Amino acid sequence: MSALPPIHRVVTGHTADGTAVLIENGPLPTVMPLASIPGTVFHEVWSTSATPAPLDGDADPTLGPLVLPPPPGGTRLRFVDIPPDTDEFLRHGAKRMADAFSEIGDVHASTVKAQSPHPLMHRTESIDYGVVIEGEVVLIVDQGEVVLKPGSVVIQRGTNHAWANRTDKPCRMLFVLISGQYGTPLRQALAGR
Repeated sequence: MSALPPIHRVVTGHTADGTAVLIENGPLPTVMPLASIPGTVFHEVWSTSATPAPLDGDADPTLGPLVLPPPPGGTRLRFVDIPPDTDEFLRHGAKRMADAFSEIGDVHASTVKAQSPHPLMHRTESIDYGVVIEGEVVLIVDQGEVVLKPGSVVIQRGTNHAWANRTDKPCRMLFVLISGQYGTPLRQALAGR
């Protein structure tokens, strides 16, 4: 599955009389290795579908198909294991991106073109807080890149980007994705790209 340790999740809730209880204490029920990018693993922790988020009910929102962006008005919490880039992937990865982004439920997120700086270039209409937990990764945007190490935090604001692992070890990142909305001028600029 992954070279990194499994994620332990604890979910709290309430009884009918309002007493706080532990609903779940154990491994994540939804851990998805991607067939199209071997070594990439999505660990789905939780999501919400509205703001403010309902605090009652016991349904697990992580069950079901994997979806990259958060729901409109909602959030998504996940860990992602990013394997080292291989020469083969960098040479031919762009041809497989439709499959990869279909596998994570958002084929339209891929923005890769012949001149893209990395085969995984993509964009979602969300604000994403990304925290490097283990390993090292390079954040690539249209004009620039930065090396990130454990403790680095990225506030990714709906921008075109990719995560490149240029080391020989996997990287694990924690992401909190929050539904966002482009303003009209930016939406028009992006439509012309």
